[in-house]
Amino acid sequence: MENLTELERQRFERAQKRVKSISGFYKHLFAYILVNLFLLSRHYFDVGPEHFFKFSTFSMTFFWGFGLMVHAASVFGKNIFLGENWEERKINEIMKREKTSKWE
Repeated sequence: MENLTELERQRFERAQKRVKSISGFYKHLFAYILVNLFLLSRHYFDVGPEHFFKFSTFSMTFFWGFGLMVHAASVFGKNIFLGENWEERKINEIMKREKTSKWE
């Protein structure tokens, strides 16, 4: 790690940050599945099938699922609008523009 150039170090740090965010999402997903399976099965056996299918039974699952979708979009959906390597391209464009600036 000590012999990395500045650009390689930045790429490594970005990749490391990305892996942590993906890992965080999968931990969130795992917790969502386990907790909801436990709570829904417990509620099913407490109230029986006739009172189980109500919105109040699934409200936490629904709203937590919405939060999980937002988390997924923040982790996996970054490149939907800006495309692959948008930040690098934009940085290079700005640096090139400043290099040829007429105010120097």
